[in-house]
Amino acid sequence: MFKKILIANRGEIACRVIRACREMRIEAVAVYSDADADALHVRMADEAYNVGPAPSNESYLRSDKIVETALSAGAQAIHPGYGFLSENAEFVRQVIKAGLTFIGPPPEAMEAMGGKISARKIAIAAGVPVVPGTTEPLRSFEEAAETASSFGYPIMLKASAGGGGKGMRLVASESELRSALETSQSEARASFGDDAVYIEKAIERPRHIEIQVFSDSHGNHVYLGERECSIQRRHQKVIEEAPSPIDSTELRQKMGDCAVMVAKAVDYVGAGTVEFLVSDLDRSFYFLEMNTRLQVEHPVTELVTGIDLVREQISVAAGEPLSFTQDGVQLNGHAIECRIYAEDPENDFLPSPGRITRLRVPHGPGVRDDGGVYEGAEVSIYYDPMISKFAVHGRDRGEAIERMRRALSEYEVGGIKTTLPFFREVMEDPEFVSGELDTGFISRFNERRSKPAPDRATTDLAMIAATLASTQPATNGTAISGPEPSRWVMAGRTALHNRK
Repeated sequence: MFKKILIANRGEIACRVIRACREMRIEAVAVYSDADADALHVRMADEAYNVGPAPSNESYLRSDKIVETALSAGAQAIHPGYGFLSENAEFVRQVIKAGLTFIGPPPEAMEAMGGKISARKIAIAAGVPVVPGTTEPLRSFEEAAETASSFGYPIMLKASAGGGGKGMRLVASESELRSALETSQSEARASFGDDAVYIEKAIERPRHIEIQVFSDSHGNHVYLGERECSIQRRHQKVIEEAPSPIDSTELRQKMGDCAVMVAKAVDYVGAGTVEFLVSDLDRSFYFLEMNTRLQVEHPVTELVTGIDLVREQISVAAGEPLSFTQDGVQLNGHAIECRIYAEDPENDFLPSPGRITRLRVPHGPGVRDDGGVYEGAEVSIYYDPMISKFAVHGRDRGEAIERMRRALSEYEVGGIKTTLPFFREVMEDPEFVSGELDTGFISRFNERRSKPAPDRATTDLAMIAATLASTQPATNGTAISGPEPSRWVMAGRTALHNRK
């Protein structure tokens, strides 16, 4: 087993990996930029080294500095977390060339699944269903128009080289196509240095469901159930659950088998996630992409399986076989995760950087907070504004929702705007509680919230009048029995008395 690991990341995921290292008695080495000198992951690590100025392309994305720091610190391996260099095959090759171990898949598997077009081809060859679409980049508007017409609108334009919603556009008709194509290509070029775009048929009201897979270097491949990730803003997830509210053993096994087929097709090693779109009409499912890293939402899988995915990543990278088999994977209860961001949900979830003046994190049975900040910490303008992966576990979905409601009511963050108010409302939303979810949930949720509420004064007076009528004295001089008057009734009686 490794004696020292460098974590090539920051924030809550760096803290998560440090905790796993500490339990395994492995020394943890942190890296940080000028903006993160006082960050929590720096305080937690056994050693910490500055790797450059605040902009990530001058610090966390400097693969040469990361490798050099690992060597000088005496680390044997590098854990990339997610984001930054976690899916950069060239970085993996640099790590290996330096004689270090990369805690993740081999670069060949990363490259094969890194391009969405190549990933679609691999899935098709493996016999896994994919969303109808092209397998080559679009070469012109004319080709795009002809292809879109053959599939029928609506269609999705997608960047081949990346994810996170960058370069993705929903196109409802041909009149929107030219503008959408130009925007998609421009955004893909700016985000990934590659303007290759392809077309997929848009699946209307789809669920976004992903399968956690795990493979080792001994040829073992397993899946650890599914995660429901349909609640998204700007094509990025904000609430995840395990298992999906669909909770179908048959569908889980079919999707899990397909996910394992994809992993085997590229000789995968380590933790990975195979994402699918699932039709809410007939439960048909289609391969979307594979993320060749740990996912932000991994806590919900850990809570329902009892398996520490980060610890397993480290063990597998050290050459050990998986500590469990497919038959040994059991799903226990239900877990929900809310991504607590420093964002303003009332302003299209725009970032809300600044200093955290107050922080009160909930506790209690089944509550887990994978945080990366502390009271007094600064949420930087330079990086992803995530504060915490906040998750709960219950015996079933109903209990998990109630537990999340309670915990969110106790969660306090001062000094900045956060997504906490949004999550508190969602947990009370009838559509969410019913489990009838799809990727359009937030749009419909916002529409429901924007509808004018009934006039409070009129409603209160109506309630007062109705209740007073029901409690008028009977002919024998005694009141008709009924429930204890509410505070609105008592207030109404007082108001009526004062007006006499």
